[in-house]
Amino acid sequence: MASTFGKALKFSIFGESHGRAIGGVADGFPPGEKIDETELARFLARRKPGQKGTTPRRESDRIEILSGVYRGKTTGAPLALLIENRNTRSADYEALQDVPRPGHADLAALLRYGESADRRGGGHFSGRLTAPLTAFGGIAKQILERRSVFIGAHLAAAGTISDAPFDAVSPTREALLAPGEKSFPVHDDAAGTAMQKAIFSAAKAGDSLGGIVECCALGFPEGIGTPMFDRIECRLAQLLFGIPAVRGVEFGNGFGAAALSGSENNDPFVRKGKKIVTASNRHGGALGGISSGMPILFRVAFKPTPSIAAEQKSVDLRTGKTAKLCVAGRHDPCVAVRAVPVVEAAAALVLLDLLLSEKKVVF
Repeated sequence: MASTFGKALKFSIFGESHGRAIGGVADGFPPGEKIDETELARFLARRKPGQKGTTPRRESDRIEILSGVYRGKTTGAPLALLIENRNTRSADYEALQDVPRPGHADLAALLRYGESADRRGGGHFSGRLTAPLTAFGGIAKQILERRSVFIGAHLAAAGTISDAPFDAVSPTREALLAPGEKSFPVHDDAAGTAMQKAIFSAAKAGDSLGGIVECCALGFPEGIGTPMFDRIECRLAQLLFGIPAVRGVEFGNGFGAAALSGSENNDPFVRKGKKIVTASNRHGGALGGISSGMPILFRVAFKPTPSIAAEQKSVDLRTGKTAKLCVAGRHDPCVAVRAVPVVEAAAALVLLDLLLSEKKVVF
């Protein structure tokens, strides 16, 4: 399995949803960087299960840093961390061993790895594996913020209900970070209330909803990125698509640009003091795969949670006959809610890796 990502900052994720623990090892965090473990725990708490509108599975997600930190600062050596699984219920999955769940990786895992695959709770394919990714991203966020690079995200949509978007041209640090300070990560609280009602309604019907997370990075320096395949968009998309349930990523206007003319989609250049910037930001902060100095703005689409209580059609792998199943267990009715800090974390890891790789910022 290729569960390693990065160049100057390289990290690996290990574990399974119902194994003893999950965790990771990161090599490349610069030495002497202070880690605020209280802030890191608060950031990870935004992702942990058991919150309102999420899976009933209760996990503390307490991070145990095993190496790479001494007296509260990074040493430059590999940083290893561990998060124990304390609230597994593997019995919920025994009846599913011969009947793959529609929309899940069950059948694909069996075809690729045979009976060796641990499919309890999704195994290594589970969204549970985003916990160590979020922890590493939380560390990267702290390092970037000390260099005036700020990353924030919000739930832009749940089902058909949308939140107010970020200001693509002149977002403030406060506006970027505000959704992350709330119990439900949106700008418009009225929209958030409507989203929660829709999510609860879907869950009550034994169903689920998809969603969109919008993310923005402010203060990232211009001139970073390399064509053709190390474009900022390429690097971000690779890690973002590593998050389970992600089905689409768009930058700036994204797919909406296909319906516009060039005169409508182009961002006019203007002078702002000694710098040349764009009057709008339909390009999402990257031109030719290189940062333009404008805010980096993108959206990530998440599919509806495939584990639903409503009856679905599948095949019994033992008999080859049609089978019907209702998925038991504890599952998020909308995975995009808890994915908001995960998207922030992924963005932070990619942007820090780019800065370290190109040595454009002093560490």
